[in-house]
Amino acid sequence: MSDYENWPQKSHAREWLLFEENLGKQLSIDEVALSRGELYTVVTNKAAKGRKGAIVAIIEGTKSEKVIEYLQKIPVSKRRKVTEISLDMASSMKAIASWAFPKAVQVTDRFHVQQLCSEAVQEIRIKHRWEVIEEENNDIKNARLTGNTYKEKLLANGDTKRQLLARSRYFLYKSREKWTERQKERANILFEFYPNIELAYNLAEKLRAIYNSKLTKKEAMTKLAHWYQEVDEVGFNSFNSIKNTIQINYNTILNYFNNRTTNAAAESFNAKIKGFRSQFRGVRSAAFFLYRLTKLYA
Repeated sequence: MSDYENWPQKSHAREWLLFEENLGKQLSIDEVALSRGELYTVVTNKAAKGRKGAIVAIIEGTKSEKVIEYLQKIPVSKRRKVTEISLDMASSMKAIASWAFPKAVQVTDRFHVQQLCSEAVQEIRIKHRWEVIEEENNDIKNARLTGNTYKEKLLANGDTKRQLLARSRYFLYKSREKWTERQKERANILFEFYPNIELAYNLAEKLRAIYNSKLTKKEAMTKLAHWYQEVDEVGFNSFNSIKNTIQINYNTILNYFNNRTTNAAAESFNAKIKGFRSQFRGVRSAAFFLYRLTKLYA
């Protein structure tokens, strides 16, 4: 009924699918897991906005050599018309973009950079949480040895320190203006007990502010230089690693300030694939799943 048996791309669907007619000037490239952790590289056309005509290529795996081999089936004259491609910081994705779309300006997705900062803040919070759990366990043991009953110490908002650190996870991902009143109260208590978490959070917020400001590329360079200086002064190892990562990907990160291009379209399309997979209770046949997917989006 679906005409799957007569699909021209059926024989190689598990390995590669190309729709060169969907090629546009602005592309996104990302990886997505179809089922059981099997990764595919997906190239999408931003102009389609995640609708019909969005899929340019779906290729099994993320090895740059293999992906490039199949993308080169698209005539080079068409690939040279691509002017911009957004991607994450993976070296394989950069290699693919460089070889397959040689004229395209590469833009590192801002949200991948910001995610690193958020994870660095959470790393400090988690470290303190383990310390508090160990401290609490020792207090319970000591209370039992002395025949006393252990009583939890409650903070001003009714949390214990252990609960405070566990419940602070969510608002640390958000900017201050999006905090609820209860989150503001919890944040004040958290930052009072753990000022290093506040320092880390402020660093992450300053990087977010650079991205959110309407800066030119040159102004963004200056702002990032000041941010590097603050990172050096604070001395957090995780943020030093982020600083080094930004410096390695400096040019492609700054390219964001040309057109403020992100990889949000690719991430949104990946979410659609996951939703599609969930709707059909998983993937029994990768080829048939891709056939249905491309019928809708290619």
